[in-house]
This record gives sequence, structure tokens and C-alpha cells, in this order.
Amino acid sequence: MTRPKVALVDSGGTNIGSVRYALDRLGADARLTSSADDILAADRVILPGVGAAGAGMRRLREAGLVEVLRQVEQPLLGVCLGMQLLFERSAEDGGTECLGLLAGEVVAIPPAPGLRVPHMGWNTLTTVRDDPLTAGLTAGTRAYFVHSYAVPVTADTLQTTEHSGTWSAVVRNGQRWGAQFHPERSASAGSRLLTNFLLEVSP
Repeated sequence: MTRPKVALVDSGGTNIGSVRYALDRLGADARLTSSADDILAADRVILPGVGAAGAGMRRLREAGLVEVLRQVEQPLLGVCLGMQLLFERSAEDGGTECLGLLAGEVVAIPPAPGLRVPHMGWNTLTTVRDDPLTAGLTAGTRAYFVHSYAVPVTADTLQTTEHSGTWSAVVRNGQRWGAQFHPERSASAGSRLLTNFLLEVSP
């Protein structure tokens, strides 16, 4: 089987190296790039990211990648902050306009007794609807999260997690997917999600 060509968008996040290593272990031909030509020619595109929405969008604007990502027609996966940047807006940093590829706004996780923010560590995924990206991530599957802002449940939600509320853990609209958890830190669950993205979702 031909290895899928993956454009790993150089968004400046500190998790890029570990995401690339995870893709390499799965046999993907992953190229870290900020080239519009590389991104638009790839079989799959992954937008990683950690940190704050304002800084993440600033990096994408400075690299000239905002309009490029809006042009992507092949399967696109946002990871962690990358997922949040797919939405229209984030409440972080006083309000940040994002890519607008999915409808909705990212909001702050509210404090709650006995629960700390950021939401950090392993948590359980609950399936809302089936999708090729989440095939094999059955009831009780656990994944690793690190985030202070989150996406409320919308019509695009595939899986949720609970932490001072119910939040989107995996989303999809058309050829655009997002995972709030870190697949590169989520052991077998993360490997399965990345494998599904590489091999099971339709281009």
C-alpha cells in the first residue's frame, strides 16, 4: 500500500515533533511544512498546536497559512489547539477570530469543586455518533487531554468527554476533523485515531 503523504502544518506548537514521530511509526510519509504547495498537494493535512488561540492564529497569519488552510479540500485533522482553531472564534485572549472552518465558539472551561483547570490527564471518551475516524474507539476508551478552553457539544460532535461540563473531544464537518486530546500521548487510542485518519477516512 502506498504511504499517504501527510502535510504536518508548521504551526510552531511544541507538540509537532511528537506528532511527527507518531506518524512516522505508523508508516506515514509526514512532512513538516509551511509551504502552500506542499499543504495543498498532500493526501492528508494535520494542523497540530498547543498554547493559546491568539498566538496560534498569529503564527498562522505570519506564515501566510490562514487562507491556505481554508482552501484545503483533502482530509484535514486539527489536534488540540489545532482543533480549536478550526472553529469560528475562541473566547481566549479576549476573543480571537479563528479559521471559521467549523461553526461555533471555543469557551473557557469553568471551575468546579474538586476539578482543576486546565483539564489535564487521562479521561474517558463517549461516542455521540459513529465515524471512520473514531472506529475502534469503543465505550470506555481513555485519551490524554491538556486544555483550559473547550468546544461545547455541537451538531459536528463525534465524541465527548466530561470535565466540569460535557465537551467535544472529536468533531467532524465534511472533510474537516478535530481531536481535542493529544493522539501522540494517548497510547493505543491515539495510534488508532491517527491510523484511521491515514487509512480509513475517504479523500
